[in-house]
Amino acid sequence: MTEKFWNKEIETAPRDQIEKLQVQGLKKVIQWALDTPFYGKKLKKSEINSPDDFNCIADLTKLPFTTKDDLRNNFPRGLLAVDMSEVVRIHSSSGTTGIPTVIYFTQDDVNRWSDIVARSIIATGARKGDIFQNMMTYGLFTGGLGLHYGAEKVGMTVIPVSSGNTKRQVQIMKDFQSTVVHATPSYLMHLHSVIEQSGPGLAGLALRKTFVGAEPHSENTRLKIEEMFGIDAYNSYGLSELNGPGVAFECEFKDSMHVWEDAYIVEIIDPATGQQLPAGEEGEVVLTNLIRQATPLIRYRTRDLAYLTNEPCRCGRTHQRLSRITGRTDDMLIINGVNVFPSQIEEIIMQIPEVGTNWQICLDKDGALDKLTVNVEIYSKMFSGDASQIEKLRSRIKEELRASIVINPIVRLHEPGFLPVSEGKAKRVIDNRPKI
Repeated sequence: MTEKFWNKEIETAPRDQIEKLQVQGLKKVIQWALDTPFYGKKLKKSEINSPDDFNCIADLTKLPFTTKDDLRNNFPRGLLAVDMSEVVRIHSSSGTTGIPTVIYFTQDDVNRWSDIVARSIIATGARKGDIFQNMMTYGLFTGGLGLHYGAEKVGMTVIPVSSGNTKRQVQIMKDFQSTVVHATPSYLMHLHSVIEQSGPGLAGLALRKTFVGAEPHSENTRLKIEEMFGIDAYNSYGLSELNGPGVAFECEFKDSMHVWEDAYIVEIIDPATGQQLPAGEEGEVVLTNLIRQATPLIRYRTRDLAYLTNEPCRCGRTHQRLSRITGRTDDMLIINGVNVFPSQIEEIIMQIPEVGTNWQICLDKDGALDKLTVNVEIYSKMFSGDASQIEKLRSRIKEELRASIVINPIVRLHEPGFLPVSEGKAKRVIDNRPKI
């Protein structure tokens, strides 16, 4: 490791070398995949009978897509490529309904994943000697253990607090002088409100960086977190099916997220046609995992929406960068015939200084029409003013939302603490409309 890089040779490799590594990696993945009941049939149906049928990145389109339904339909071992005696860990999706998606790891898989996460951490400027307080959920969810192992590999001092018990989190931050934390953006904003209520506020803290992930958030939310704490906040991207955190991470310049292309092949496709889109065009993120043998995953449709950039980064890393996730193809809301993403609403309200740290969308039926209500917490100092001041703010939020989403919403303003606080992924949408 050099001071700026975890693996400088790989991180700054020229494009042709990166693609050579990807071809080598994918040949291994195809061999692993052919050993699974699921891919053994699916690849042969696509006339992929051996790794030799894949010779360049352009051949990627010969390979079939994989979906979340494929994982669920082949639960529990249809995608397992090794004997169970080789499996050292199992992770599962955090979904609360239906059949879960399950991922198996060998010891080598865990080691390779940890190495990629260590690379991500170093890219943000965090180092050995930092005190890392991990506020993300441990267990079957990959977020907690993924950063934990990577941070230990870097040599950071890890405090595995997990999520919840906010007052204890604050006390630990003070007692051990935590310099880096990992949490969801919604929980960080809740954490700040608790700190502000506990006397001296940020005094006595040594915090300088935070890794945020597990839920999409706008640039305005990141800026609000940075302003609240006076720290740098780094966006990250991962999902349990692809290992978890470490698929892509921002560097110190915070200009989109570096996808570690020797570990993952990333594509952006038109979600309707499945056709690949060029850099700069937004579409669905599709990922192939090159570093996991126990559960190989090829051309996995994430349903996340983003775009790629090939522009050089000031940090010197050459891997393609992924934009902030702008939404999901499966969480688009259709309201009276208009397509709306929750991220559009977040982007508007979080740029308004008077807005606090929590918000929620409620959808109901009013006769034959859909009714959209946006509940927003505002800073307590606003309630000390006159009613006209609050009404002026409510009208402003309503008009800015209407201009953005072309829907006339009901806006309700609330005191801090009115809306439920999530210690994991925030539940931003309550859809009470009857299911058709």
